[in-house]
Amino acid sequence: MKPVYFLILIAAVTIFFMVELFSPFLKAMFVALLLAVATNSLTLFLEHRLKSRAVSASLMTVSLAGIFFIPVMYCIFSFANFFNHIDQVALIKSFDSVKFWVENISDDFLFLKQQLNQILAKVDVGEVVQKIISLGAYLGKNSATFMIDMVMILIFYFFFTLYASSLSTYMKDLLPIKKDDSITLFYESSNVMTVVLYSILVTAVFEGFLFGFFMTFYRYDGLLLGVLYGFASLIPVVGGVIMWLPLAIYEAMTGSITNAIVIAVYSILMISVFADTFAKPVIIKYINQRVVRTPTNVNEILIFFSIVAGLATFGFWGMIIGPAMVTFFISIMHLVKKYTEEFKENVSES
Repeated sequence: MKPVYFLILIAAVTIFFMVELFSPFLKAMFVALLLAVATNSLTLFLEHRLKSRAVSASLMTVSLAGIFFIPVMYCIFSFANFFNHIDQVALIKSFDSVKFWVENISDDFLFLKQQLNQILAKVDVGEVVQKIISLGAYLGKNSATFMIDMVMILIFYFFFTLYASSLSTYMKDLLPIKKDDSITLFYESSNVMTVVLYSILVTAVFEGFLFGFFMTFYRYDGLLLGVLYGFASLIPVVGGVIMWLPLAIYEAMTGSITNAIVIAVYSILMISVFADTFAKPVIIKYINQRVVRTPTNVNEILIFFSIVAGLATFGFWGMIIGPAMVTFFISIMHLVKKYTEEFKENVSES
């Protein structure tokens, strides 16, 4: 046996046992690695200003926890607490109020009135309460696992960020392609993932803040609604409607027609028109020009479907894994295109 084949065999066996050894942490490591690649440009910027890789890595880890993980955990605990303290009597009263509101709909909307009555006739309040209690128990049971995953992601993210330069250099030398091509592959992947991640974060944080801050004036939980609106805003066109329409309907059914109109108008004009149509493209353009070295254009519909596919395949963390895999695939295709063009040129010359 040739030494090279022996080394390949040993490497394959070693990789297998390494995967088995770290299998409980593979998803956390993968998510942390993707986040480290996507935020590498900002980490380098902080390192240049602070003159310390350890300080910049620590600051990025704390920032990631504050922007992304802590609000998510707040949502989970808020829902678990709400579901575990559901008041069945209050729920029945609310259901009766909805039925009364439907019965008083004008006969000019007879078709809508009939459809709503048919839907309400199929609702069993007792069964709904039992499902809500079961959901609360499920959230409480899985929140501990989710918290452990997030802690592990933050730990791996810190070390990936701290040793990013040496790890990237080692991986580039390890790949069986030209060094310039490996640099291009890492460079393009990092650029695209940076734009995708920052676009998602900017959209979620900016629009979520506008909605949550406004809803605090109506004595709602602004932080909870802001985080939920941030996630909903990732859905093109109808994302914001999913959040503000139920609240507007609730306000209308409780007799606060003015509040319902104000919430709807604010959400449409301030968030959908101003923030999503005008402010968001400006912010993304700034990211493209100042944060990443080479401007990158990524289709929003492609990002949306990659998020949906990621969530369906990998669960919550698929929101990060999905877009990253798609952007990495795009980078691979660009490299394949380059090799194909070089091959065609060599064939034509020969």
